[in-house]
Amino acid sequence: MTDGFEVPGATATVLLQAVVARVTALADRLGVEHAEVFDVKRLSAESGVPEPVVKALLSGRPAGEPDLQARFLQRLDLLRRTRLKPNGRRYTQQEIADGAGMSRQQAGALINGDRRPTMEHCDAIQRFFRVHAGFLTAEDSEALVGALQRSEQELLQRLADRERAAASVADDPLERLLLDHGVRGIAWRAAQLPTDQHRDKVAEWLDMLLESVKRPES
Repeated sequence: MTDGFEVPGATATVLLQAVVARVTALADRLGVEHAEVFDVKRLSAESGVPEPVVKALLSGRPAGEPDLQARFLQRLDLLRRTRLKPNGRRYTQQEIADGAGMSRQQAGALINGDRRPTMEHCDAIQRFFRVHAGFLTAEDSEALVGALQRSEQELLQRLADRERAAASVADDPLERLLLDHGVRGIAWRAAQLPTDQHRDKVAEWLDMLLESVKRPES
């Protein structure tokens, strides 16, 4: 450790590179913009890692790792700025103390950096702000990996939903017909016809087409 900064472990760096690659591949498969899944502001708020550090880590550049005390103060400050009360105001030291089960003096000393936090302090404050375990203590690379893994799970769920919907359409001839022929396009074109007689002809044609692809019996 030097000047309050530690060199992040190689394992966390490898894990970060791997999850970035997986999230990138999923985003490409789903047609999701990289700017959405790698939104620096969102990832910073979810991980507690400062935005400049998030940018550096995502681009593969080394970033100094604060020691536990500095990390705690930095992330607690982020929580107080981003996890606000329903009225949009910050929680006071007294409210944090009451919610975390400690005295106002203890909370004030922790917030001001006059006291080194214990794991019990961290757990209590994390519960109060309703963030995941380790939010206040995880190394930057590890914290960012966790945020990206949650994004990965969301993308996997979207992919599963899409594949499930596609399979449902493929199993139903009627749904496949409506999809292949573009129902909205047909309706729009029919609306442009000049008379009801013309539209009746379109309806007759559709009835014939639908009759030829009846739904399979359940």
